[in-house]
Amino acid sequence: MYKLLLCLRYLRTRYLAFVCIVSVMLGVATLIVVNSVMAGFSDKLKSHLNGLSSDVTVRTEAAGGFPLEADEIERKLKGSPAGKYIEATSPTVECYALLQFQVRTRNGMIPIVKHVRVIGIDPTRHARVGRFAEYLTDCQGRPADCFRMTEQAKLRFDWRRWQEQEDADKAERDRETAPAPPKGEPGKNIFGQPVPKLEGGDELPPELRNLKPQLPVQVAAELPPPPGIVLGWDIAVARLPNPETGEMEDFPLLRPGDDVFVATVGASGARPVSATFVVTDTFRSRYGEYDANIVYVPLDDLQKLRGMDGKANCLQIRLTPDVRDNPKVVHDTVVPAAQAIMPKPESHAESWWQQQGSLLSAIDIERNLLNILLFLIIGVAGFGVLAIFSMIVSEKYRDIGVLKSLGASGGGVMGIFLGYGLLLGLVGGLLGTALGVWITLNINDIEKALAAVTGREIFDRKVYSFDCIPTHLDVLSVVLVNLGAVGIAVGSAVLPALRAARLQPVRALRFE
Repeated sequence: MYKLLLCLRYLRTRYLAFVCIVSVMLGVATLIVVNSVMAGFSDKLKSHLNGLSSDVTVRTEAAGGFPLEADEIERKLKGSPAGKYIEATSPTVECYALLQFQVRTRNGMIPIVKHVRVIGIDPTRHARVGRFAEYLTDCQGRPADCFRMTEQAKLRFDWRRWQEQEDADKAERDRETAPAPPKGEPGKNIFGQPVPKLEGGDELPPELRNLKPQLPVQVAAELPPPPGIVLGWDIAVARLPNPETGEMEDFPLLRPGDDVFVATVGASGARPVSATFVVTDTFRSRYGEYDANIVYVPLDDLQKLRGMDGKANCLQIRLTPDVRDNPKVVHDTVVPAAQAIMPKPESHAESWWQQQGSLLSAIDIERNLLNILLFLIIGVAGFGVLAIFSMIVSEKYRDIGVLKSLGASGGGVMGIFLGYGLLLGLVGGLLGTALGVWITLNINDIEKALAAVTGREIFDRKVYSFDCIPTHLDVLSVVLVNLGAVGIAVGSAVLPALRAARLQPVRALRFE
């Protein structure tokens, strides 16, 4: 009992003890806040990445797609051990392509070519396996309308067609009014060189037989509009500095109603195919790799363009909520069942964890390293406890001598100082927990207050896909941080406690 009384007395009367408490408190609070914010960002990013793709994906590298029809693969999946875990499926066609469009500038029309990944989807089905509908900018929540032109887009499309016709008419008039080229000798060009003749009469060579004549603009204007295309945000919009303000702003390169040219490889892999699409919407996930490289087109149109006869080369699978976040069930049951239906090397099945494995591992490593580095803050507080306890032992020589003269054992004296360190760690940890939890719960209000005081936005909401600082308070992490803080406080008191326990009573009283 005397040990507890002495510990409480030292805690109340020693002002240096409050320095130790504050050090432990700030270290614990910092760890809780940073760990909660990092966990929030990690959870948000994982949820975001899972929303960009399905829970499980079965894909083939064959240009012609799966050897089986998509409906047949889905029926086999439903009858497999993974069937009870499947909530929705969406067959897609994925391929790489070149996307070309023209941008009107002060110097005229400039062609721009981008390397993109084209995904043919059924928008209604695809919205069930991911968050495709949430990332649409104009048709958000209405995926069935994403490939349809609005009235404004139709007006812009018709205006561009009319403009192209006007440009063609002007070019024709310029050709008619241009001076005639100088005449040369028969059988020779204007440079005096002989003109080559085709052999075999009027028959064209094989490489010229399949050329299609250019349709007149009047006929092209009467054709139905091309199929729609949904572009990634970074493809349709360029982020450039404003010359007047110097701030970064979004400048649209393409708007709904503009047409783009897509060229890719057919299902045979032997010849290129191409088609014109009209922009109907944009896709903004705020994940640069997707927004700058992915475009969506109707599944039927891409299958016809590549000659795939209704086949797909990718199957997106959405799992039921009870197993969606259970990697063991996904990797031990669902993925092997999907792989058994389409064995390697024709195809391979993988979960979204496996697809994003390197990124998720990097996030976990950074989080662990940051926690280790920040834990050094509590380590600094431990050195403060060690220094203060050494001072206390030096000042309490007489008290230690009296206690040992009255019969206190060395273990009892050691227990006093170890209990003192335990109390410092407990009090500092509890106060740090309260402070850290309060900051975590009110971090967005604190961020707004700091932004108002400093005049600078601390958390730029334009950079991330969420409107507030994400946090996730993990009870286990809070407990571990407190245990670590108490352990450091007690461990720092061991050396001074041993020194006090070994002190001889006669020597202690002689010093006094």
